[in-house]
Amino acid sequence: MFNYAYPHPALTVDIVIYTLRNAELKLLLIKRGGQPYKGKWALPGGFVQMDEGLEEAARRELEEETGVSGVYLEQLYTFGEPGRDPRERVVTVAWYALIPSDQIHIRAASDAEAVGWFGVDELPELAFDHSQIVQMAHKRLVAKLDYSTLAFQFMPSEFTLTQLQQVYETILQQEMDKRNFRKWVLALEAIEETGHKQREGQHRPAKLYRVKNPGRVDVIK
Repeated sequence: MFNYAYPHPALTVDIVIYTLRNAELKLLLIKRGGQPYKGKWALPGGFVQMDEGLEEAARRELEEETGVSGVYLEQLYTFGEPGRDPRERVVTVAWYALIPSDQIHIRAASDAEAVGWFGVDELPELAFDHSQIVQMAHKRLVAKLDYSTLAFQFMPSEFTLTQLQQVYETILQQEMDKRNFRKWVLALEAIEETGHKQREGQHRPAKLYRVKNPGRVDVIK
């Protein structure tokens, strides 16, 4: 192996993973089982192995530490300020992932003591610079609702238009006009009727829809 005359930084991946539960945007965190920051809450993540790509590493770490796999994953940003990790010079490539609430089956594994969901407005103190990563991920999530079908990644296999509207209202933290929202969503031609219906309260049964291309996010022109 070639010996370099200058030191090399280590490379890690960290993952911000969201879901919606009880009309609230939730973030998945792990409690660190080892040093540094033992017992502190942090984002799932870890060091990239020599024989794997960045996304491969992110998916591996996510499954090893939380049991979550097969979710939508997108690269967020690279964080590399000196001193962000007390062990050594570490550069991390951050990712964010979205998971429908009906697919939540998390578990703590690997070097994590515990794993849990936290409201984005009720986060504990986080290890490393993970609070900065979370802030950027939330801004990206909100921004992409305007020009992509990203929000559809939160939806279960079948859903009503009311449930889809609630996703947008929860993330944007504002109410939306029902008629205009439905007109806009249907015009995207990204969802289709399933032929099934679901009763919502005392109202007449509502049509159920599904995403035409689950796992894919399209840019809205």
